[in-house]
Amino acid sequence: MAVTKTIPTTADIYLELNGTKIAVVQSYRVTATRSARTIQAFGQEEPVATIRGAASYRLELTRIYATDTAIRDGLDFQSVSDFNLVICKPDRNVIYTGCEWAELEESAEVGGTVLERVVITATHRLESAK
Repeated sequence: MAVTKTIPTTADIYLELNGTKIAVVQSYRVTATRSARTIQAFGQEEPVATIRGAASYRLELTRIYATDTAIRDGLDFQSVSDFNLVICKPDRNVIYTGCEWAELEESAEVGGTVLERVVITATHRLESAK
């Protein structure tokens, strides 16, 4: 039996707060960084080991649309804190948790709520099989 894999759509990338979808995202770009520290030993010219530090994630989101429920509830993106970014891929879900926004670029028409570009940082990246 062949398994059909679908290409993720806007509905497959979204922001979540307290288990509720608050916005859908058109696209994303992630940059993961990790610090590292070398260990020196007395009498050695070169490090004897490298210890990896914690990872951090910087995510650039484009075209973020608030859900109808979030709009009715008076969602204010600037006050949102400690939220998740969920990315549904064909074979697994990737969830970035502990998200905080760093930059917001808003563009809206009358009655609309669209963020053109948002930069967020996340503390954790989790994967779960579908």
